[in-house]
Amino acid sequence: MANNIEILARNMRLTDNTREHVEMKAAKLERYLQEIDEIRVELSHLKSARSASDRQVAQITVRGKGYILRSEERSEDLTVAFDTAFDKMQRQIERYKGKHYHGRGDGRSAAEVVEEEWPVDETGELLPLIARRKKFVLMPMNEDEAVEQMRLLGHNNFFVFFNAEKNSIQVLYRRRNGSYGLIEPVIG
Repeated sequence: MANNIEILARNMRLTDNTREHVEMKAAKLERYLQEIDEIRVELSHLKSARSASDRQVAQITVRGKGYILRSEERSEDLTVAFDTAFDKMQRQIERYKGKHYHGRGDGRSAAEVVEEEWPVDETGELLPLIARRKKFVLMPMNEDEAVEQMRLLGHNNFFVFFNAEKNSIQVLYRRRNGSYGLIEPVIG
């Protein structure tokens, strides 16, 4: 069984039957991918949804060493939304295993953040440089996978990735008109 299955309900009361159904199916995800650290299931009811078929939302997030996978589905029935999101998660896990599943050996999670001490001048005040540093592991992917990961992770502004086809680090960003742009750094 996964180390941690967390179920959150927003704007609704979660029945015992629904909780048991979600726990039972979420625990099965470890059959597909062994090194899962956390499974988070968010179930919510959106009162302000335009369509009744979008009111029940199920979102599943799976975290492990070096990866985060997320699926979301909406329906007029909560169980249908969860089951569809679960099926999407199974497909994502299979695709992840087929393209990216290989051990790095360093044991670090992609979400690990290394914060460093900040430089101080002679007066003891912090220098106005970089406020925060993050280090993360880049998984090789193509541009289509980067767009999908950007959407799934909820990154609205930009997404840094290693383009396996061009063998370079690139930045995908969202433009004002809703389309995407791609920054391809070139050493000059």
